[in-house]
Amino acid sequence: MYFSTAGIEVAIWVPPLVAFIISFFTSMGGISGAFLLLPFQMSVLGYTHPSVSATNQLFNIVAIPSGVYRYWQEGRMVWPLTWIVVAGTLPGVFIGAIVRVAWLPNPGLFKLFAAGVLLYIGIKMMRDMLNQSGRNNGKGNSEKRLQTLMKAWRSGGTTARPSTVTHFNIQRLGFTFYGESYDVSFPGIFFLSFIVGIVGGIYGIGGGAIIAPFFVTFFGLPVYIVAGAALMGTFVTSIAGVAFYQAIAPFYAHLSVAPDWLLGILFGIGGMAGMYLGARCQKFIPSRAIKWMLTGIMILTAAKYVLEFFG
Repeated sequence: MYFSTAGIEVAIWVPPLVAFIISFFTSMGGISGAFLLLPFQMSVLGYTHPSVSATNQLFNIVAIPSGVYRYWQEGRMVWPLTWIVVAGTLPGVFIGAIVRVAWLPNPGLFKLFAAGVLLYIGIKMMRDMLNQSGRNNGKGNSEKRLQTLMKAWRSGGTTARPSTVTHFNIQRLGFTFYGESYDVSFPGIFFLSFIVGIVGGIYGIGGGAIIAPFFVTFFGLPVYIVAGAALMGTFVTSIAGVAFYQAIAPFYAHLSVAPDWLLGILFGIGGMAGMYLGARCQKFIPSRAIKWMLTGIMILTAAKYVLEFFG
């Protein structure tokens, strides 16, 4: 099947199948999978126009609601955290879209930029996990306890909601998750979200792939809580991103800027099924295993981009 905006020809079953496989695994870490769909589109399908970023965000819009719904069902949505993420990333996404079209239309430079982002996050997560490996027995027991309690809540063995907001103001956000207390800075999360919004707007991922590891690494939040907030933030900012790319397309007539709607929807259908199943299975997977999976994917993807740029 030929996709005119993307300028590529591919079997109609390939996009949903690839999106399903990617999203199943990445959604466990609060990531839609868009950051891996982009290299697939560019390197495998040969879709290198700036509109690939908008198409990626269209995938997010179609795919993410199923994962968010599952996390909400299981009581793992800390809504104040989600709204801070949305408020911070929205303005950044608009800035990122302009940067992508005006200064990074060249596929080679764009790949190098993407490699830098993914490599930094991947190495940071790997170092943190290695440093904690010798002093993590208490946390390991805590994680097992969280998994046991989540399974009990889901099966009806306990009526206590997994998460409860304890305080929320312009300075701090506090909540509990199965008896563990967390307290984070409102301005810190907002500023991080703004920066992530710019990078996510350039890359076409909505920011979830970047903000989830940062929340886990810098703020010490549990991946079981981060996942839902990151996905919801990505969903809202992706709507804004697609609308903005579509709006500025007439001003860049010499470039393909608006999304390929059919291709993005096909990716989204596969991603929708993958995210729902991934969110459902996440509670059975140790968070450390999820972190290592995300770290490996980021570093390998970044290395591939660097090799392609210099090769």
